[in-house]
This record gives sequence, structure tokens and C-alpha cells, in this order.
Amino acid sequence: MPVKVLVVGCGNMGKSHAKAYHSMEGFEIVGLVSRGEKSRQDLIEILGHDYPQFSDYAEALEQTKPDAVSINTYPDTHAEYTKKAFGAGAHVFLEKPIAESVEEAQEIVAAAREANLKLVIGYILRVHPSWMKFIEVAQGLGKPLVMRMNLNQQSSGKNWETHKCLMNSMSPIVDCGVHYVDVMCQMTRSKPVRVSAIGARLSEELNEGMYNYGQLQVSFEDGSVGWYEAGWGPMMSEVAFFVKDVVGPKGCVNITGMKEGEETDDVDAHSKAESIKLHHSELDENGEFSKPDEIIDCADEPDHDGLCYREQEVFLNAITDDVDLSDHMDDAVNSLRIVLAADEAFKTGKTVEL
Repeated sequence: MPVKVLVVGCGNMGKSHAKAYHSMEGFEIVGLVSRGEKSRQDLIEILGHDYPQFSDYAEALEQTKPDAVSINTYPDTHAEYTKKAFGAGAHVFLEKPIAESVEEAQEIVAAAREANLKLVIGYILRVHPSWMKFIEVAQGLGKPLVMRMNLNQQSSGKNWETHKCLMNSMSPIVDCGVHYVDVMCQMTRSKPVRVSAIGARLSEELNEGMYNYGQLQVSFEDGSVGWYEAGWGPMMSEVAFFVKDVVGPKGCVNITGMKEGEETDDVDAHSKAESIKLHHSELDENGEFSKPDEIIDCADEPDHDGLCYREQEVFLNAITDDVDLSDHMDDAVNSLRIVLAADEAFKTGKTVEL
């Protein structure tokens, strides 16, 4: 029997996940939930199937009685919606970040464990072949590591409106930062010990106290350091907007992704990878490099919808094979703790000890 899934949120991520459920034999969509009718109708047109529609989440849960709920809404609803799903006996796929606060994240994880239900968080880079290879290569560069990453998005129109909605609850270095901090933690396999940050409010359209540009710096117990930079809005520069670079004693590795002039505000921006370049630091007896640089081609990588399909394969497997997700959930809480510490560091002007 397929897993009956209720899709909540029909924006960019909700659409991609719904496409996966629609095409997978292991899932059966029992309803689509969004506050606005247009997003549901657009999704139904894309899927070519008239699934039941709801504007009220609680009503949808009651009527559809799903086995699983896919939550693709803004972060300020994550804790409430996830707890309601567990209360209804449903497994949960939850888009990142897991919650708005560490306390809420811990409550969500505790609720999953208490209900003995699965919770998969949408860390899309964990299923991306190029990023998995990037992490693997970085782990072979020795210690300490210097990890430099950013994704600045020059957004306008509906994408700027989406960014502003996201910033009603959290800054770019929190919302996007969880991806890249999670990658850093996988690369170092070390405990983060302190976090600092800088930021700037570059638009009067934002709520008081919110900032649309930030950079966090995190130090690890093994001596590794990393920074992540993110900015959203029509004013953002497209110079050096895509940096994914790691340096260690044995050399360096970086992802060559988007090119200048490509759209930086679409959903593919996070995960795009064209090639991975590995440089070896080893010198010969003449003091010259003894090994040539290596180029790992990523031309055949899955697109955004393909990556979302892979995420739902992970979710389905977790349900059907009763996979232990303890480490996955703990990692989600840990990465959120780090980016929220960065947010605190920016607002207080002080380094935060973890």
C-alpha cells in the first residue's frame, strides 16, 4: 500500500516535492494545502490531476487522515504544523530550517521520538552527488580546514517578495546558512566552539531589526574555521556570489557552479554544480607541484526536481524500512543552533561561545 501524503505549502519547494510524490509508486497524494487558491491550482495544472484542496491545515489533517505530511511552509509554522502531524499519527517531511528556535527544534525532535514517527528534514545537499563528493574530497585534505562558502541572490519581482516573506521570521544567514553549516560539520566531523557574525540592513522594506545581508564565522574544536555569506534583494551584487571553497594542509577543493549572468534567485541556485576542482599542495624536489589539478565533471547531475525526488526516496525508505534517524535529527538541531548563534552574535556585536 502506498504511503498517503498530505502536501502542505505549494510554493517552489512544495511543488517540487509534490511532483516527486505524484510520480512515485510508494506515495499517494491525498490533499494539497495552501493559504492561497492560486498556488494550489497552479500545482494541480502542473501535476495534471485534481487532488483534494484545502486552505485550512487542521481541516485537511482531519479529512484526509494521512500516513505522512510534507511541510513546505514558512519557518514560523514549522513547529506548530509538525506537532499537529505527529499528533495525528503521521510521519513528517519538513523543509529546512527545522524551526525558528533551538527550543522549538528540540521539541519537534522530542515529539518525533515520543510518537515513534519519522522526521526527515529537507537538507537537499545531503542527497546531491556533487556535494557528497565535495564533502568526501574535503575530508581528505587534512586538518585544520578553512571552509569558505556563500550564495548571494540578486532577487526582484516575486522572488524578492518571497525573500521578504522569509525575512519576516529569519535572516538569510539563518534560513540558507543551515545548509552550509551542516556541510561544514560533515567536513570537519568536529565540534563547533564559537560563532561570530556581521550583517547589514540594505532595504527599508524590511521589518525593524531584520537584515538582508550577513556573514557568519564559525570555529571548530579541531582548529578548522569556516565562513558563510548570504544576501538577498535587488541591490545584491553578482560579483563573487557563488563561492564553495575548502582549503586544508594537503590542498584545496572547490565547486564551480553558476556563472556571472545566470539567474541567482531561482531554486536551483543552492545546489548547482558544474565541476569540482581538486588542487594538491604536494611539491617535488624542485619545489614545484608534483601532481596536476583534478577536474571532476558534474555535467550529468540531477536538477532541482530530481534532487527533491531523491529526498522523497529517503523519506519513503525511512518509513518503510524503519530507518533510525537519530543522527539526522540531531544534526538538524546542531546546524540551527550554530546559525542562530550567528544571528545573536550580529545583534549583540559579541562572539557567542557554544
